[in-house]
Amino acid sequence: MLIRPLDRPGDLGWVVQAHGELYATEFGWDTSFEALVAKIIGDYATDHDATREAAWIAELDGERVGCVLCVKEDDTTAKLRVLLVHPDARGHGAGRKLVDTCIEFAKAVGYQRMVLWTVDGLTSARKIYEAHGFELTEETPQHSFGHDVIGQLWARDL
Repeated sequence: MLIRPLDRPGDLGWVVQAHGELYATEFGWDTSFEALVAKIIGDYATDHDATREAAWIAELDGERVGCVLCVKEDDTTAKLRVLLVHPDARGHGAGRKLVDTCIEFAKAVGYQRMVLWTVDGLTSARKIYEAHGFELTEETPQHSFGHDVIGQLWARDL
């Protein structure tokens, strides 16, 4: 398992496509989720602060199998975004390594706290977040991605 910077041609598009396809297949989500990921990735690609924000790709046997972004929420808070591990790579530690990398980067550049937003039902991701010390701080029922879901905010001190 290799964790490398998200900096090669095709990386940005892969993140969007992988999210769209995986969440449609596993959860029946519609293209509004893919559009959200496309906006997040587009914003990162065109306007990120390279000294305070970063993104990574996980590779297994030379193939992209995961990703995560660390972006600025405010001067003291980083936000973990678009964590994904492809089913082919589950069980190889990609999710743990991606979140480790994100947290270590956030600490190294001086953030004091990290937050993330997700929805209930993403059990594997929840286990990774809990194992990294994130705590659920808020839940909000909402209709997103073609389904009724519970939006969740998670946070941890760095």
